[in-house]
Formats: sequence, structure tokens, C-alpha cells
Amino acid sequence: MGLFSIFSKDKKESLDKGLAKTKESVFTKISKAILGKSKVDEEVLDNLEEILISSDVGVETTLRIIERIEKRAAKDKYIGTDALNSILKEEIASLLDEHDSENRDDFSFPTGDQPYVIMVVGVNGVGKTTTIGKLAYQFKKAGKSVLLGAADTFRAAAVDQLTIWSERVDVPIVSQGMNADPASVAFDTLKSAIVRKSDVVIIDTAGRLHNKVNLMNELSKIKRVMQKVIPDAPHEVLLVLDASTGQNAIEQAKQFTAVTEVNALALTKLDGTAKGGVVIGISDQFKIPVRYIGIGEKMEDLQIFNKEAFVDALFSN
Repeated sequence: MGLFSIFSKDKKESLDKGLAKTKESVFTKISKAILGKSKVDEEVLDNLEEILISSDVGVETTLRIIERIEKRAAKDKYIGTDALNSILKEEIASLLDEHDSENRDDFSFPTGDQPYVIMVVGVNGVGKTTTIGKLAYQFKKAGKSVLLGAADTFRAAAVDQLTIWSERVDVPIVSQGMNADPASVAFDTLKSAIVRKSDVVIIDTAGRLHNKVNLMNELSKIKRVMQKVIPDAPHEVLLVLDASTGQNAIEQAKQFTAVTEVNALALTKLDGTAKGGVVIGISDQFKIPVRYIGIGEKMEDLQIFNKEAFVDALFSN
């Protein structure tokens, strides 16, 4: 299935707009790097390496990309600079594909007799609650019945914010207020989801990182309690990261993947940064698929991450 048969014109335009700052930074630097050059040589590759690293792709991932281009240059004997963007797109898309061959194109998930449970983790301030609200909107728009669980009970603002989102999106929420036991909230949410026959459950969790032992114990307890209701819950542990923080987002990913089994990523605030390359680095470094990207403030600006569309938006004229 071709890229644009599954990626609408509106989505493509939104993605292009959302990635404009990163594209301008990367594309302008690449254009300067190949100015006056007819072929991809050692100097061009050195400049490209510097550009990718400065765009927060990360050192290891950048070296992997450069190595792939070097192999192609050795095989083809000659690569013109006019072909560099196309080769970059192909190699980066291929790299991303190694960690996620699924390539979802809509807000769907494996269907079954029980609710699909998503546990959302991430530090405060990355857009976690907003991402949950937008996810709920997109799932509802896709015809799914959604239930939210307010298990980030350490901050009154977190419970209040999620409640506001539930009202805005018009989906039910299970909440016990601030200082309630997070595992108890998760348990009640899943019980309620079964009674309601909800299609998808999204559980918010606390975003503290100052004590990894406590965080690990807390998340483990939430999972154990959920599994008393639905044995294989959560089906998705979604880590939300702020792309605009660049390398700090990678550090957060290290912290969270060390304490819980993250199997999906959401990168927010891509529209406000030139550090969009971090999406590539994080996916490659942690071997975890990027599921969603935030490219604006509107409800529709949370998109399914499409690898080909992403690299096309970054490296096309």
C-alpha cells in the first residue's frame, strides 16, 4: 500500500506544518553542506554526521545512518548529491521499520472480548494529560467507547486536568480524587470498563522520577492489581516524551524503560522545536515503536506516527 493512499492530504499538510522548524533547520544545513558538490564524498558525510547529531538524532543512530550511506556509496561507486535526500529518507525509514513493522495508519488496536488497556507514563510537564485527552478524542472519533482512569493521584491538578479533558471529549472517567491509592483507581477503572463494555481504557499514572524505587514499586503494583481484573493488562505501556527537550527526552526514556516495560512511545510538542530528529534517535536507541506524535494544540494534532510520511516531511523539497 503506497504512502499517500493511507496518509490523507490534510494529515500530510498538518505534518509538514508541524515539522516545519525541524525541516528548516535540517534541510537548510544539508543544502549548505552539499553546495558546490556533485557527489557524496567523505567531506559531505562528515558534514551530514554533524547535522544529524546537532538535530538530536543521537550519536549512535547517526553513525548507523552514515554507515548505511557509506555502504551504498561503496556498492554504487558513485552517489550524486542530488540523490542524498532520497537515500536519507530510505535509510531512516528502513531503520525505523526495524523496530516497528506494524505501521498503523489509524487509531485502531487488536480487538477482543475485553477492553484494550493503555497505561500512560511520563514525567510531569511533557504533555501526558493532554496526550491522554487527545487519544480519547481520536479513539472516540474512530467509533470506540473510551474510559479514563485518573491514577495520577499525587497531584490534585492531574486529576482535575484529566476530568476537564473527559468533559471536553465527552468520555467517562473513574476518579477517587487526590491521595487515593493509584492501584485502587486502576482496579476500579477496569472493573467499570468491563461493566460498561468499553473498547479502550486509558490509565494515567504519576510522573515522578525523583525516586526510581518508589516509581517502580508503584507502577508494578498498578500492573499487578489490573491483572486481577484483566490478566494480560496493560496491553500497552505508553511513555510520553517532550520532543522539544531533545537529549533530555532520551534520558527520561532511559529512566522509564529501566523501571517498567514500555512498549510504545508518544512524542509531543514537535511543532515548537527544531529537535524533531530525536524521534529517530529514541526509536532506534530503545527499539520501541513510536505510536503517536503531537504536532500542534488542536485535538486532531495528535497523529499516528507514520514512518514514511515523517521522513518524507523532513527530507523533501
